[in-house]
Amino acid sequence: MAQPAGRTVFVCSCEDTTPLDQAGIARACTGARVEGARQLCRAELARFEAALGSGDITVACTQEAPLFAERAGDAGHGFRLDTVNIREHAGWSREAKRATPKIAALLAGAAVAMPATPIVSYRSEGVTLVYGRDETAIEAATALADRLNLTVLLTRPGDIVPPATTTFPVVKGTIVRARGHLGAFELTVDDFAAPAPSSRARLVFGAPRDGATSRCDVILDLAGGTPLFPAPHKRPGYLRADPRDPVAVQKAIFKAAELVGQFDKPRFVTFTDGLCAHSRSRKTGCTRCLDLCPVGAIQPAGDHVAIDAMICAGCGACAAVCPTGAASYALPPAEALMRRLRAMLLAYGEAGGRGAVVLVHEGEHGAPLLDALARFGEGLPARVIPFPVNEVTALGLEAVAAAFAFGAAELRVLLGTRHRDDLAALERTLALAEAVLGAWGFGPGRASLLAADDPETLAAALAHLPERDGVATPRSFLPMGDKRGVMQTALKELHKAAPAPVEVVALPAGAPFGTVHVDVAGCTLCLACVSACPTGALRDNPDRPMLSFTEEACVQCGLCASTCPEQVITLEPRLNVAAEAAGPRVVKEEEPYPCIRCGRPFGVKSTVERIAAKLAASHWMYRGSANLDLIRMCEDCRVIAVTEGEGIDPYAGPPRPRPVTSEDYRTGEGG
Repeated sequence: MAQPAGRTVFVCSCEDTTPLDQAGIARACTGARVEGARQLCRAELARFEAALGSGDITVACTQEAPLFAERAGDAGHGFRLDTVNIREHAGWSREAKRATPKIAALLAGAAVAMPATPIVSYRSEGVTLVYGRDETAIEAATALADRLNLTVLLTRPGDIVPPATTTFPVVKGTIVRARGHLGAFELTVDDFAAPAPSSRARLVFGAPRDGATSRCDVILDLAGGTPLFPAPHKRPGYLRADPRDPVAVQKAIFKAAELVGQFDKPRFVTFTDGLCAHSRSRKTGCTRCLDLCPVGAIQPAGDHVAIDAMICAGCGACAAVCPTGAASYALPPAEALMRRLRAMLLAYGEAGGRGAVVLVHEGEHGAPLLDALARFGEGLPARVIPFPVNEVTALGLEAVAAAFAFGAAELRVLLGTRHRDDLAALERTLALAEAVLGAWGFGPGRASLLAADDPETLAAALAHLPERDGVATPRSFLPMGDKRGVMQTALKELHKAAPAPVEVVALPAGAPFGTVHVDVAGCTLCLACVSACPTGALRDNPDRPMLSFTEEACVQCGLCASTCPEQVITLEPRLNVAAEAAGPRVVKEEEPYPCIRCGRPFGVKSTVERIAAKLAASHWMYRGSANLDLIRMCEDCRVIAVTEGEGIDPYAGPPRPRPVTSEDYRTGEGG
């Protein structure tokens, strides 16, 4: 393969409907060759084909992306081919002539490679349970009979006319427990009974029984009752429709007919159980992900949690709130997402842009809305940079902090106006960001939600955004490392660029940063908190009685407080970016107590003396000095002292037998 000649960027005016400053774009795209075009997808397609195979190519057109991909495949193009939308997002706008910095940002973002996402696979043989209450379920099963292996389960049915031909089983029962996913559902059914084959005018069922179990690949729920799963629309293989809505029933039938074969989906979350702060020694600590998962894909599993990748719907709430980085979003990882954000905002600033507004949106909702705004409205303002993500609920504090550190003036998360039950993590993230931004002089309302379902509402909301600048000197750090490390780096860099930085910021409850307060008078240095701390924020000293604390490592899981037998530990959520927060500070230190027999330190001086004093004053066994001295000895010397008092040599073995010699055999005593 030939050596790459560098990146080529094609910017097309789309038949002069998009005003382009090609020279300005070329200056902003450092290191790339920028070529302008008027109709790249038709009259000038040969120019694109001539560039294939020479290096990476970015085409500023998504409408004809299939065409460009086809020609690249035919030519055996072995380098990257990226497409980016500058027409609807910048060119088709009332402010198009001022949009050169935004075009530069969009092109820079498209050039950042995203890592591949791991895949999980489902396998369905089409074994389907139609769950209903009347003839609607039987009619749905009849429509699917030639495609799927069916059973109809009727809950508390009325008079049901028996089918003339038994094409599929019809039984009665109520599902009391359901778990699993497409290809692996497990059901528990009460009041289960099969009908008598002699049923005449109506189905007559036999004696019911509880606790029947069943397995299936697909569930078509037409019972009209409570869903069998939380967030039912996100459970793979579970289709639910109101039996009173014929259109919804037909849509569910069509979807069920297609659920045969192998299906792939991304493994949305990468989980590292060794970082999880859920539990230690049967004490519960962090439950942030368990509290927020809308589909029930996360369950306790000992000291950590377990995430079922087959059930996970990819909202990313667990990754957004995980304080240790044990759960991290993989579509894409936080580090990769922030690299793209960095490229876009730095390119925007270098091209002369000011007051950037990052508009975070999901493709399913945001892309059609932005397209409609460009086609039928005034388009996006020149300073509004769309930033698509897979799920807005996966947005973490690290990305929000990085956006402002890289120069953004505002951040808005675009949502629909319909109520969503999975926004708790996103709202928590924005509340944390607002607390930090407010404390560091950015002012209120910098990061918030924006609800709109139509282009007019979106245009009005964007038109009323305040005219504010970003940081005076944007930071250019590279996001590297694990999620928590990236978060800490982004916050420290934002602190350096903030208008009015302070080192300590009070945060709301549930924040992933904070300190612990220890009542040193009540602390006995038992060090139970050290063994419980999952991040090493609390540590001991192997050479002397000491407890130290590193604030930067604390995730506010609360395990130390719940484990402490004296209950002298309390938590304070806060962000501390001072240098000393990264190192250990001594919380309590005492003199070790030397064994009165061998001199080896074996405990805390104050603790040993307090125990000896209490026993001497309250227990008859320790009123003599001999027993009391045992308290002041190490574990080895204590055993020796006890055995010596009883005339026992602790190191003595049983009597050894007399050696047998050849003389013994001659005299007959050796046999």
